[in-house]
Amino acid sequence: MKKLIIITLLLCVLTPSFAQIGEVTLTQVGLDSLKKAVEHNSDFKLYYVESKNDEPVKVSVSWNRTNMVANLSQALSRAGYSLLQLDHTLYVLKGTGIMTRLPDRYFSSSVDQELDPIHYSSLSSSDNQETGSANKIYTIGDPKVRFTGNRAVLSGYVKSLSSREPVTDANVMAVATGANVFTDQHGFYKIAVPVGKTELLLRGYGLEETPVKLEVFSDGTLDIVVKEKIYSLNTVTVSAEANQHRRSTFMGVEKITISRIKHIPTAFGEADVIKVMLNLPGVKTVGESAGGFNVRGGATDQNLILFNEGTIYNPMHLFGLFSAFNPDVVNDIELYKSSIPTKYGGRISSVLEVNSRQGNSQKITGSAGIGLLTGKLHLEGPIIKERTNFILGARTTYSNWILGLLPKNSGYRNGSATFHDVTGGVSHKINQSNTIYLYGYYSGDSFSFSKDTTYSYNNLNLALKWRSIFSAKHNLTFTAGYDRYRHHVEEVAFAKSAYSMSFGLEQFFVKANFDWLVSEKHTVSYGINSVFYQIAPGEIVPQGSSSLILPDRVEQERASESALFVSDKWNFSDHLSIDLGLRYTLFASLEAAKNYHGPEGRISARYLFDNNVTVKAGFNMMRQHIHMLSNTATISPIDIWKLSDAHIVPQTGWQAAAGIYRTFFGQWEASLEGYYKEMAHYLDYKSGAVLNMNKHIEEDVLETQGRAYGVELMVKKPSGKLNGWFAYSYSKTMLRESGKKEFYEINSGKWYPAAYDKPHDVKVVLNYKFTQRYSISANVDYASGRPVTVPVEIYNYFNGYRLAYSGRNQYRIPDYFRLDVAFNIEPSHNLKLWTHSVITFGVYNITGRKNAFSVYYTTNDGNKIQGYKLSIFGAPIPYINYTIKF
Repeated sequence: MKKLIIITLLLCVLTPSFAQIGEVTLTQVGLDSLKKAVEHNSDFKLYYVESKNDEPVKVSVSWNRTNMVANLSQALSRAGYSLLQLDHTLYVLKGTGIMTRLPDRYFSSSVDQELDPIHYSSLSSSDNQETGSANKIYTIGDPKVRFTGNRAVLSGYVKSLSSREPVTDANVMAVATGANVFTDQHGFYKIAVPVGKTELLLRGYGLEETPVKLEVFSDGTLDIVVKEKIYSLNTVTVSAEANQHRRSTFMGVEKITISRIKHIPTAFGEADVIKVMLNLPGVKTVGESAGGFNVRGGATDQNLILFNEGTIYNPMHLFGLFSAFNPDVVNDIELYKSSIPTKYGGRISSVLEVNSRQGNSQKITGSAGIGLLTGKLHLEGPIIKERTNFILGARTTYSNWILGLLPKNSGYRNGSATFHDVTGGVSHKINQSNTIYLYGYYSGDSFSFSKDTTYSYNNLNLALKWRSIFSAKHNLTFTAGYDRYRHHVEEVAFAKSAYSMSFGLEQFFVKANFDWLVSEKHTVSYGINSVFYQIAPGEIVPQGSSSLILPDRVEQERASESALFVSDKWNFSDHLSIDLGLRYTLFASLEAAKNYHGPEGRISARYLFDNNVTVKAGFNMMRQHIHMLSNTATISPIDIWKLSDAHIVPQTGWQAAAGIYRTFFGQWEASLEGYYKEMAHYLDYKSGAVLNMNKHIEEDVLETQGRAYGVELMVKKPSGKLNGWFAYSYSKTMLRESGKKEFYEINSGKWYPAAYDKPHDVKVVLNYKFTQRYSISANVDYASGRPVTVPVEIYNYFNGYRLAYSGRNQYRIPDYFRLDVAFNIEPSHNLKLWTHSVITFGVYNITGRKNAFSVYYTTNDGNKIQGYKLSIFGAPIPYINYTIKF
């Protein structure tokens, strides 16, 4: 009882007495007691500075929850003090204090009016708040709303200061917690930040480091505007890409911006997305200017190529000399070699994602360019400033002149070759939370090596995308679209056998992807994807009234493929992160009434030893229900595609990989990755297989299994006076006919190298900037020769000579080497000029090496075999490109 009385007396001395419930009364108390009473009975903080020379302050005041600040202000005013409120913080100041805003009617017409007394109020955020000053404190959320918790969710877009275009892969970091995220392809970010005063730090390749000061009360939005960085030649910069590699759980991911692509020398000087991918470790091709590419032992049809969410089935122009993507409208490219996100599926090797820019939202700009073989034009700008933008690009070729330079006896001098493509996009910002995008793409190729035979093919893609931030922690991306690929062959050499043959593939797709920021360390992504396929495998009709060809058509194929997916990323600590994913796919062949379904697991983990060293490991399983039927190792204009059915089962594959990543000297990044991969049900073909107009193609194909393994070393310096990368990879890809058989048709059932198996691969890409306008670029490419099957002996059979061939792909053509050099003149930095010019001089294959694309054989004198090497570019190719920007 005695203790209870003592405690009660202490409470009476140290805390205010309550005259009534909810009311506080203080009588002649000092500032220290006032501070304790305010902070004990409200969520306000009170600060004061009391000088030793001042008389002690004694304040008498009563308040309740609704009038505390007003009553305190009046009581302190009587004592010669003032009260300043900034949000949930109170400052006791001697004298009249300071103004936080201009008095009411300050700008009215009356000059002699009496100024209002000072009113203090907290700041509030607007729906379209955007950064503009490094010294300003941006208020996030509503200070009048009481927010529970010590973390709030901040989201918004990172934009370029000059064009207001979204900035992708910018690193947004909460300085207080170290949490960081990277903006997506639309420049969008979402991050958990501490409540109260805090700071963001934004970094990115080619961007000024941007600090943003915040006062956070609750969830809110903020668009961040950043400046492009002008590099000083002696400046040491820290790349955001290095931070992304360290922090991300994904491995085997390569992302390149278009600004780098344009500095890599290529044939005829045209900046090329696909050719740049071939300079990355783990990416190969069977030969120079071959269509398609091979990733970590996968075939060309095992790569999913996406352009603004639409699927591109043939990504090449003009026999593989150019890619199908206009560099003037491309923003960035991202290649997933492993750790493929669960939202992607349908291929077992890789995903190449190409995104176009959204266009300048401030003014109309554009460019026009001319080269040896191509001309191009692009325009972009606002339709409604800051709300609706457009971008449009077009290319064409005038390459027939180069065929006229061929020798008369080549058979190709009277041929023709042309291509064109058009890319467009419109984006409209409905409000801060909703944006819609419309994309369109069309490309067409036509060529003939003689007047008798013409080949043509085209791609068409349309996509409508809606992005919605429907809550502070949830956002949705919904896309619907249509893809089409067609090719056509017309043969009129002989009137009686003249024909026209065509193939067509169409698909409709919908994708719904949700992102949920569960907490600061926990993110969930989930959604559903569906594709409806319709394939016309082949149709042949007579060409001309004299043709005896009978019309014929292979039965159409239709199927649907749907998938549910979810991935869960946990940041257990600053050092350890794990990403778990599950995708379940259902494929239904409508003609064959055959269904296939199964799970695809994904897991990747990252351990960060310190700010410089990271290790990662990952595993992923994939399924593929569509197959490319081709008798070549590359994508060709007459390839056909086949859906899985009762006879042809889906391809499956899995890959395990691990890697270590390190940054050093501030600017340098190094990575070493190793992988092992297995594939099943990959299709190879019997000797003499017929692919076109084959109504029973399953009888001419053979199932094989594959395995691939390798290591990839990459060292790069993404910025500075000297920038570029060095990449070396060692890999093996082996195939074997599968199934239990007494007689194997391919290599007696033994393992054999894939046609694109090239063990050693070295790539060097360098750019040296003399000044901000002048630079020189070099590209070095070395690779082991690819495997070939060769005749090893000749024998007489029934009075005729026959050739006996080696095992499948048992020999190799000579190794490949090429050196390219270019000199670049960048645009002037004079902002008053209406136009800026870009000029590139270069030489492709400057050493003139005759690299063999393939080998072929002829017989002379009846029994003598003579081999020949076929080279695509057997001499140096000088070029010049001129582009004017306005």
